[in-house]
Amino acid sequence: MKIRKQCALVALEDVKAYFTEESGQIAVFDATNTTRERRDMILNFAKQNAFKVFFVESVCDDPDVIAANILEVKVSSPDYPERNRENVMEDFLKRIECYKVTYQPLDPDNYDKDLSFIKVMNVGQRFLVNRVQDYIQSKIVYYLMNIHVHPRTIYLCRHGESEFNLLGKIGGDSGLSLRGKQFAQALKKFLEEQEIQDLKVWTSQLKRTIQTAESLGVTYEQWKILNEIDAGVCEEMTYSEIEQRYPEEFALRDQEKYLYRYPGGESYQDLVQRLEPVIMELERQGNVLVISHQAVMRCLLAYFLDKGADELPYLRCPLHIIFKLTPVAYGCKVETITLNVEAVDTHRDKPTHNFPKSQTPVRMRRNSFTPLSSSNTIRRPRNYSVGSRPLKPLSPLRALDMQEGADQPKTQVSIPVV
Repeated sequence: MKIRKQCALVALEDVKAYFTEESGQIAVFDATNTTRERRDMILNFAKQNAFKVFFVESVCDDPDVIAANILEVKVSSPDYPERNRENVMEDFLKRIECYKVTYQPLDPDNYDKDLSFIKVMNVGQRFLVNRVQDYIQSKIVYYLMNIHVHPRTIYLCRHGESEFNLLGKIGGDSGLSLRGKQFAQALKKFLEEQEIQDLKVWTSQLKRTIQTAESLGVTYEQWKILNEIDAGVCEEMTYSEIEQRYPEEFALRDQEKYLYRYPGGESYQDLVQRLEPVIMELERQGNVLVISHQAVMRCLLAYFLDKGADELPYLRCPLHIIFKLTPVAYGCKVETITLNVEAVDTHRDKPTHNFPKSQTPVRMRRNSFTPLSSSNTIRRPRNYSVGSRPLKPLSPLRALDMQEGADQPKTQVSIPVV
């Protein structure tokens, strides 16, 4: 127990380093915080550093739920590499019995009535929410009340090849090409062969996705927020035309594609925020087919595959390819299905030239970039994970606070504890 406590303290120091050295906003401290003593240790640490804490407690007392959880989750856990199912079940049930001896649940009526937390009972059958204090905590509650662990499959594909795809134009609202219509028919045949139970089909409100769904002969739902990224003044132009008419904009987008915002349009960061309701609804649903667009599909894939902002805008999402996603514990299984209908390649690789962060290739237009959370974007190793403390330059916000005589940084941070 002494070693486990020491490991927890080291992890909390990493949390502190993430907040103070890397301008972090949220850290998840995942540990077996089953006693009041352990939770009080976390609370004291947070109080000393002016951090907010939100506890997440999962309670399972249904034997069927426990058995299913062990088989579906723990078998693929890093705690049990190369172990068979029977051994995993036996070992984890023993661990549960050991924890029962010392387990002290969160008490919303007395001891823990002033804490912020959510209790999730039997994997979402019931919830108890206590003293939610801010926007971030409410979003955590919103997320936990929307997810489930039932087996399901999410199919992602783009619309069939469009007339604008053939011309190399971005955006717009063109219809399907001949090959695009062939893909729609091939998609229909594929779905019929799969015999997917209770499959829901979602599209954007643009013609090319609707025409693709119409060929399936099933009910489908249109989502405006699934529309392709808005290219603003560059809509219905080829990349060559954009480079000729707006050379500065073209260069800016190559420099930082995720944050760049088209004049009068959107950035990938804007698109990610726009897609949040769809992502939450995907978490709630069973089997779903989403027929969308290249940028939209990149954002959805990045969410389920845990890809960062650097990778997201360059994920390869070809026309006439289906991605079959099966959520599993600790990740998402991905299968790529080709329906053997040719299409143009609309992918544009990441430029090879690298501009220094301190130097932009052209004059920066106001609002051409969505703002970063901090001007300091350098990632540093965790304080104690590598055996030595890194240098501690002040972030801009901390430096400003100290000039004003403040003892603590004024940025708000939270630690969801599970």
